[in-house]
Amino acid sequence: MKVDGTYILKAPLERVWELLNDPSVLQRCIPGCEKLEATGEDSFDTVLNVGMGAISGIYNGKVKITEKQPPHSYKMVVEGKGKPGSVKGSGTIQLTTQDGVTTIAYSGDVQVVGTIASVGQRMLQGAAKTMVGQFFTAIEVEVAAAEKAAAAQRAAMEKGEEPPPRPFEPPQHRPLIIFLRYIWNIIKRWLGGK
Repeated sequence: MKVDGTYILKAPLERVWELLNDPSVLQRCIPGCEKLEATGEDSFDTVLNVGMGAISGIYNGKVKITEKQPPHSYKMVVEGKGKPGSVKGSGTIQLTTQDGVTTIAYSGDVQVVGTIASVGQRMLQGAAKTMVGQFFTAIEVEVAAAEKAAAAQRAAMEKGEEPPPRPFEPPQHRPLIIFLRYIWNIIKRWLGGK
């Protein structure tokens, strides 16, 4: 199964790169991620609790980030197993920027085995697309919070005041709110970005 697309964020390339490489941010943003624990440099154990129809279940897996080209691209290799079956795949993330806007292009190939494979490719692609959309919507919230904290630091420094401490307070991600924001983003794209 192939998964690919683009997502646009109104944020500097370096900020987006930083957040896409922060395990605590990734854990907050990946839908259903209950654990993302470092086991080595750019290697993680993960537990995902996926609740989407026939692919619902808890998956234990491993994530490895390779071929890093900061701040522009990396490859991610993922494998996981759960009661509904197993998933193995790899994908790349590429960042480009223009006028303070960062475009994230992602592409990947995923193989599924077990009960989950009997669901059908169309349904699996729909579920994957929804999860990817929710992930990038959550990243958008993280970017906004990080940019707000950076602006507060700059403003304090310009006034000669002590800047607020970093890191910023992480935003609260509520699944329903993220899902509704994701749907709103789709509607805006259909309406031509208005």
